[in-house]
Amino acid sequence: MRKIQFFDTTLRDGEQTPGVNFNTKEKVQIALQLEKWGIDTIEAGFPIASPGDFEAVKAIGQAATKMTVAGLARCQKKDIDRVYEALKEAKYPQIHVFLATSPVHMEYKLKMTEAEVLASIKEHVTYAKERFEKVQFSPEDATRTKREFLLKAVQTAIDAGATIINIPDTVGYSNPTEYGALFAYLISNIQSQEEIIFSSHCHDDLGMATANALAAIENGANRVEGTVNGIGERAGNTALEEVAVALHIRKNYYQAESGIVLAESKRTSDIVARLSGVAVPRNKAVIGANAFAHESGIHQDGVLKNPETYEIITPQLVGVKNNALPLGKLSGRHAFVTKLEELGYHLSEEGLKTAFRRFKDLADKKKQITDQDLIALMADEVRTEEESARLVGLQLQYVSCGRQGAIVTVEEEGQTREASAIGAGSIQAIYNSIDQIFDQQPKLVNYEINALTAGEDAQAEVHVSVACPKTGRRINGIGVDFDVLEASAKAYVQASSLLKKEAK
Repeated sequence: MRKIQFFDTTLRDGEQTPGVNFNTKEKVQIALQLEKWGIDTIEAGFPIASPGDFEAVKAIGQAATKMTVAGLARCQKKDIDRVYEALKEAKYPQIHVFLATSPVHMEYKLKMTEAEVLASIKEHVTYAKERFEKVQFSPEDATRTKREFLLKAVQTAIDAGATIINIPDTVGYSNPTEYGALFAYLISNIQSQEEIIFSSHCHDDLGMATANALAAIENGANRVEGTVNGIGERAGNTALEEVAVALHIRKNYYQAESGIVLAESKRTSDIVARLSGVAVPRNKAVIGANAFAHESGIHQDGVLKNPETYEIITPQLVGVKNNALPLGKLSGRHAFVTKLEELGYHLSEEGLKTAFRRFKDLADKKKQITDQDLIALMADEVRTEEESARLVGLQLQYVSCGRQGAIVTVEEEGQTREASAIGAGSIQAIYNSIDQIFDQQPKLVNYEINALTAGEDAQAEVHVSVACPKTGRRINGIGVDFDVLEASAKAYVQASSLLKKEAK
């Protein structure tokens, strides 16, 4: 069977989701989980974009041992040099060069003619090839580019040394019939002595990103680009977990397979969801909370008699375990460390001390600690280590049929600040207090509470989105705690802190 390569851009295109901002430590954690998941190539970032992006790409390049690490670059020599500097110590480096080719982009964004675009592709792909063995080229907005000119652009890149050609549906404009035909047209018309890998990159504006990616595979693409949970700009990108499971379940049809370790899918999804602050919808295909739930009596009867009546994917296939063995307050350090290693976490001695202390604190409140609890605890630990502000105290006064009061204490850059406020409810009182501490008045645009596990002692996971009143820029925050009010406060402190940094 054909081997389909998986190219993950969660840390680059996925981070362009409004409000998503990973720090370097979070990016390395996600990257190592992606490597464990079986990703062939990770697009670690856009090194020229910021010093933070540069450092993250460099750190991932040094940490990855099996997968290729790619950096993004425009058709500009300074971009290419920056990618080279970031990845010169990586074991398997790659550069991804792009330039728009559609009429609307060339006229209004680039202000370049077709001849100038072709000349730029030739010059900069050649320059990149002098520094990287693996060069990928993308004609941005390919699906709105004239076919004949798209072929010229692709051929120019191949002639200049690119061996990977990505065809982006940048604005989610295409459909499976058109997109598949475009790959068939390009593959049958290019000229090359070397093997060229064609790749899909689809956005989900019309809800067809996964279908388009599979259509590309049907028509000769040997690589698929996308993100975990389908996060990304606007409506997001191709959800890689969906493509991986589709290739597995419909193997006889696609006659293709991947190196994705399907049992790591749910864990990978959970880590990205928690660190991005973007919750997975319950009805999300493959990894949503309802993916294996059956409400209808007819469905329940069928599943009890034979799961195959209504389940084409078993929970265990994607890493959803029915018989997780939870830890408790009597569990020792050895059992805790063993469970963390099973989940893919390898901490320093100092990191273990902190994590074990937090585990014990939680175990005093909760009878049993599940895998989901531990994943949430570790994701929360990574984020709080990098934050300049953290919640250190919360005191509430509740009055039936009256205004509620809150006193909040936050430690920010070594200084402790406290504020009190009232509100129509406890959450409003807490958030009014935090607004005083940070001296800002963001607009709360989203507030969600999720229970990490079933039962009355489930940990609460709170997601908030706030918007800057001047720019409209959205920032996400996430908080996890046994107490829902504490989790709510943590999430808002995190979002407020990030918004303050953004304002600076």
